Amino acid sequence: MHEGMNLGQPSSLIHWRQRCLVWLAIVGAAHAGTLQRYEAVEPHMGTLFRIELYAPDADRAREAFQAAFARIADLDQALSDYKPDSELNRVCAGGAGLPLKVSNDLYAVLQESLEMSRKSDGAFDVTLGPVIRLWRQARREHHLPDPAQLRAAAARCGYYKLHLDAAAGTAKFDQGGMQLDLGGIAKGWAAEAALMVIGRQGIRSALVAASGDLAFSDAPPGKAGWTIGLGSASRLAMLSNCAVSTSGASEQFVEIGGVRYSHIIDPATSLGLTRDVTVTVVAPHGGQADSLALAVSVLDAARGRRLIEREPGAAAIVTIREGGALRITQLGARVMKK
Repeated sequence: MHEGMNLGQPSSLIHWRQRCLVWLAIVGAAHAGTLQRYEAVEPHMGTLFRIELYAPDADRAREAFQAAFARIADLDQALSDYKPDSELNRVCAGGAGLPLKVSNDLYAVLQESLEMSRKSDGAFDVTLGPVIRLWRQARREHHLPDPAQLRAAAARCGYYKLHLDAAAGTAKFDQGGMQLDLGGIAKGWAAEAALMVIGRQGIRSALVAASGDLAFSDAPPGKAGWTIGLGSASRLAMLSNCAVSTSGASEQFVEIGGVRYSHIIDPATSLGLTRDVTVTVVAPHGGQADSLALAVSVLDAARGRRLIEREPGAAAIVTIREGGALRITQLGARVMKK
């Protein structure tokens, strides 16, 4: 899982003490009724969310921006493991064996997370919080986690120890001391949710970008799609009504004893990845793309290929750097071109 995804915690990119919202309008034509391009940026989930959309006027754009950013803020409050008062942390503090009522948003994210955990044989696991917190400390202090502490933390993990009840809308843990971390799915899920809010405002062409996670609705006016560069090879794709997520083992890391340990943790070993891998996934939905990118980063080549090929509409570019050489593999549907 992603270690250090900073849901709810200001990242080094963000120096504002208050929310910042910027609107830019680029006028494509002068006559009334022409769709114009607008862009807005706000800090959420420890990163910058950028929204680009086409609206008939500034008022419609402003309404859409406000509604979309409010939706993202609400999700941050529900899904953050950094915010002490988040819904996620309150649920985790509820103890073992007791079914706890959760909001529709948190339930939906946990349900999608467990589905990806099963599909990936545990390569994606939102219960990895206790291990992730040890690795956060390791990155700050530049030493490996204590082996005994790491074993104890790993014993409190396991997606099969989290149980959901759809009829009651509850979540239950098998043991105490479990901690969920949604860093591998929350940003993609939030980008998709914001896009849906924009659509309900009557705006058909929009893009929501949160660092390496993007979600798109219809193509910009007069174009076949949103032109996006994918992977380290800068392949281009014309995309619409889908999502893209990039997971990179070199994004955040700590070097100890000459070995570089990524912020992405392998649930099977409780260790940060030591291979330099970057995975870009295109998929129908934001949470799906986000969680697939993380799972494929952890899995070996054969298992990663099988996972992508079992997901309808999904494709991936996997880039592995070994020394000075790059090995690039495309998986799944051929949605990308040079």
